[in-house]
Amino acid sequence: MIVGAIVIVGYTVMGGFLAVSTTDLIQSIVMTISLIVIVFYGIHMAGGWDEVVNNATSMAGYLSMTQIHDRASGSAAPYSLLTIVSTLAWGLGYFGMPHILLRFMAIEDEKKLVLSRRIATVWVLISMCVAILIGIIGYAASVAGAIPLFTQSSESETVIIQFAHLLGQHSFLLSLIAGVVLAGILACTMSTADSQLLTAASGVSQNLLQDFLKIKMSTAASMMAARLTVVAIAVIAIFLAWNPDSSVFYIVSFAWAGFGAAFGPLMLFSLFWKRTNLQGALAGMVAGGVMVFVWKYLVRPMGGTWNIYELLPAFVVSALAIVIVSLATKAPSEEICREFDSVGK
Repeated sequence: MIVGAIVIVGYTVMGGFLAVSTTDLIQSIVMTISLIVIVFYGIHMAGGWDEVVNNATSMAGYLSMTQIHDRASGSAAPYSLLTIVSTLAWGLGYFGMPHILLRFMAIEDEKKLVLSRRIATVWVLISMCVAILIGIIGYAASVAGAIPLFTQSSESETVIIQFAHLLGQHSFLLSLIAGVVLAGILACTMSTADSQLLTAASGVSQNLLQDFLKIKMSTAASMMAARLTVVAIAVIAIFLAWNPDSSVFYIVSFAWAGFGAAFGPLMLFSLFWKRTNLQGALAGMVAGGVMVFVWKYLVRPMGGTWNIYELLPAFVVSALAIVIVSLATKAPSEEICREFDSVGK
């Protein structure tokens, strides 16, 4: 983990946005190859596509949109409307992901935004469907005895590693392919980590220090501040990820809610509501970020109807804060309004 962190920090600090964009392209190719290999090899280890389908359909509620399979009793448990809405709230997180928005803001030609949006949407749809399919295939393979039957969510996250381990036991060529599969896991980690580090670095050196705090800095000083930010955040990330028993899903879930609630509503209101001002933007970010922690650690543990994914209530609170504070304070300047209208046209 430390070696991986050093590599990521190294090329992010030395190469900046160009290095991150170039490596992300390569990493996406490796990830695609890994997903394809795992899908077909997993089907083979499960006994064929028919066995995968039969295993999935034989479990009550396993493929249902309104029910969930209860493995303890072997029956279907109801999926309440509240749970469905809470699960769908994951989609709200995309509006506030800085590393995704940064790619669109860096586009060389505005006319390419439509094509970029379509490519991004299609890729996300395909990758999400393939991820779900790998889970279904993995369960079928575990029933067939090819890989262990997982009992915890943290163990089930190693399904691709289990398949890669089996693949590497056959021949030298397949061992190389297994290495590519494992590299695909690292590619997923690196492509997100370097983008987040780059976004944080530019946010601190430019937006926080120079734009907000009005600190005059030379180009060299700004670059140094960005590099120190990358190193500091990387050290904190290593500390948080040091626990080997921690679940990637729950860590990502909490981070996804934080970004989505703090920045998602602001991004939407900035694009579609001209009355949004500085005070409203700050209130929305603070309210959304705070509500994520409040709901996660104080409200959600009460269970029952309160057991909602924290992104949904935090997103709503952030939106309300933007509207209320923006209306209660001075409207944006004429210059900002003219810019808003020009972009709308």
